[in-house]
Amino acid sequence: MRLTFLLFAVLACLHNTTRADDSRQTSQHLNVQVNVGMDYLLSLPGDYAKQKSWPLVLFLHGAGERGHNLELVRKHGPPKLISEGTDFPFIVVSPQCPKNVWWAPIELTALLDDVISKHKVNENRICVTGLSMGGFGTWRLAAFTPQRFAAIAAFCGGGEPYWARRSAHLPTWAFHGAKDTGVPLGCSQEMVDAVTEKRGKPRLTVYPEAGHDSWTEPYNNPQFFEWLWAQKRNVAAE
Repeated sequence: MRLTFLLFAVLACLHNTTRADDSRQTSQHLNVQVNVGMDYLLSLPGDYAKQKSWPLVLFLHGAGERGHNLELVRKHGPPKLISEGTDFPFIVVSPQCPKNVWWAPIELTALLDDVISKHKVNENRICVTGLSMGGFGTWRLAAFTPQRFAAIAAFCGGGEPYWARRSAHLPTWAFHGAKDTGVPLGCSQEMVDAVTEKRGKPRLTVYPEAGHDSWTEPYNNPQFFEWLWAQKRNVAAE
């Protein structure tokens, strides 16, 4: 009985202290704009002027292409294909991440906002895809603004499983090499399992003999881009 009384006394003391401390706090508000500077490649369809709006694909490169030389961004994925003559039926935005940092969702969001304000973007048909570091960035960005995207495709990426709580409704396609020693297959598997647990329906393609490069084959397959092109944002799922 005495122990119970002491417990209530301690709780009462803590409560009174908390109320006293609250008087030393004042409400404040921060209102500043994010200062974002980012180099990127922009590709518009050849017949861009013929439509009122176009789908958009955001491509996130890997760690090896970081820096301030946009030629590095042309090394893989959609930018490489565009440089070789491919004319995609969508807008392609390929930013470059500075050295020694990772993709930051708030900066990528600012980039998309700017591109949308200047170009004819169908906001119900925006997809993000990336490889390696860009694969991680794809998962992360999808969780940051899940309401913005129609679909995501991550190559040899990964992330935090709890991100799936926000992005499980998105059509998701993950790719990984079974022999990847840089980013283990388990990184993609963990994310796919988390999405499935949240009632999502992700796809996981594993290349049994592939190492870290699990992107060249699918990026060279027109069916992959047909899948991206076919996706539309499910507003009802948000």
